[in-house]
Amino acid sequence: MLTVLAYSMIATFMALIMTNRMSALIALITVPIAFAIIGGFGPQIPEMAMAGVKGIAPTAVLLLFAILYFGLMIDLGLFDPLIRVVVRICHGDPLRIIVGTAILSTVISLDGDGSTTFLLVVSAMMPLHRRMGINPLILPAVTVLPNAIINIAPWGGPTARVMASLKVDASQVFLPLVPAIILTCISAILIAAYLGLKERRRLGVITMNGEAEEEARNAADAAMQAVVSRTPMLQLFNGLLTVAILVLLVMDVLPLGLIFMVGFAIALTVNFPGINAQRERIEAHAGSVLMVVSVVFGAGVFTGILSGTGMTTALAESVVNVIPTAAGEYIPLITALLSGPFTFFLSNDAFYFGVVPVLAHAAAAYDIPPEVIARASLIGQPVHMLSPLVPAAYVLTGLSKVEFGAHQRFTLKWAALLALIMLFGAVVTGAVPIF
Repeated sequence: MLTVLAYSMIATFMALIMTNRMSALIALITVPIAFAIIGGFGPQIPEMAMAGVKGIAPTAVLLLFAILYFGLMIDLGLFDPLIRVVVRICHGDPLRIIVGTAILSTVISLDGDGSTTFLLVVSAMMPLHRRMGINPLILPAVTVLPNAIINIAPWGGPTARVMASLKVDASQVFLPLVPAIILTCISAILIAAYLGLKERRRLGVITMNGEAEEEARNAADAAMQAVVSRTPMLQLFNGLLTVAILVLLVMDVLPLGLIFMVGFAIALTVNFPGINAQRERIEAHAGSVLMVVSVVFGAGVFTGILSGTGMTTALAESVVNVIPTAAGEYIPLITALLSGPFTFFLSNDAFYFGVVPVLAHAAAAYDIPPEVIARASLIGQPVHMLSPLVPAAYVLTGLSKVEFGAHQRFTLKWAALLALIMLFGAVVTGAVPIF
């Protein structure tokens, strides 16, 4: 009965999410409660739900302050000089323009918000691409590919979901994948260079007139719009603080949530000494923070009830019974290979909260820890970003003025290649063992 109840609950959750009948937050809360009541677990629901919420609290803290910190750094114009340099050095050469777009997307994607990245990058680089006559499908392609990779950072959507779903720490999931992520980012830039060389051969190098360069610079300035006037000393301080946070993140010497919590407090105090200005900056990012963190807490309710009722155990046993004994030890590799198509046809919520926990519990029967399955489930993210279920993808194609289907057809082969490269890097470094 528990097995049927569990599969019915997951199927209902996925159907509601995929058909847009419910938002992820509402479905994560109401669906498990409804099925727990059907299964006769009504009196235990509060205890199970709160146990799940407590389990994902560290992840919620990390996301909350990481989003606030990077949002503040964008407000302060930390990345403005890079944008201006890219615009200045790219003029007239399709290769430089396309590679510069990919590099810009890689850096701006650190904020973890795809829509913000697409807005900044496309707005800044579109005039250059148009003036040169570059294939319009290249701009969204070289913008989304690096973003899909950097989005695997702990404050990005997929990693946050899988950490909440499997109750694993960012140091267990993200840090072992860093070498593979770096390799994949380099590969994305090399793909941009290949596309740039093709366009250079087709178009040649063109000397842009002053009006065109001024148009590109004005578009870049309009896309940035920092909220305050920055002094060179403040910019230097913000840059050094960001580097220090990233170093501490990689060193794993402190809890990741605490690193961003302290970093945000320092940055906000130094850049906005007045309490009213501080309140204004926090309120400016409250919407994006609330959307992400609330979903994580909703996931706590979902996983708490799924685990407390025994549904996870029932699901694991059913999956283990289906997987041949000889193939059981290959679950991490199977998960990695399936993560691309699964996250293309399913939303991240449906995949990470509905499918991955089942795979993780099945893997536990073969002594495979959940963090290994968590890493493997992230490999397909480059393909996921082309899914019609990703709202930010429509922001990208709308800004780039290209058809969504044409964007998918042009970019999908490169996204699949990057997923395979990331898998190769993860296997070589041991982050995702073959068996």
